[in-house]
Amino acid sequence: MSANAPDAYGSFPVTTGLGLQGVTIDQDLGLAFGLVVRSMGFVRGVGAGFKALRQGEVTQYTELLEDSRRHAVDRMIENARLLGANAVVAMRFDSSEIGQQLTEIVAYGTAVVVRPGP
Repeated sequence: MSANAPDAYGSFPVTTGLGLQGVTIDQDLGLAFGLVVRSMGFVRGVGAGFKALRQGEVTQYTELLEDSRRHAVDRMIENARLLGANAVVAMRFDSSEIGQQLTEIVAYGTAVVVRPGP
C-alpha cells in the first residue's frame, strides 16, 4: 500500500493515514470496502491443525490470511474506482470467523478524489 501521489502510470494510492503527502483531497466520496470469505479446506486445515500442536508459525494460515487481505484490498480499490475515487485514505482491516471453517476479511476506507499539490 502506497502513500505516494498518483502518477502517470495509474497507481492508486491507499494509506492508513488521514491524508496523502503531496496531494490535496478535493472530494470525499464515502466508504469503500472489499470483502472476502475464505476457507482453509479440509486437507490443508488438518495439516495446519497438526502443525499448530507444535510451537511456531502455522504457515498455511499465514499464507491464507495474507492472500485474503490482498484480495480484500483489491476489491476495495475496485469499489472505490466505481465510486469515482482515485485514492483511499484511512484504510483499515477487520476480520471475523463464520463458524469454524470460514474466515471473513474486510478492507475498508474512505474513497477520495485527490489532485497534486498542497
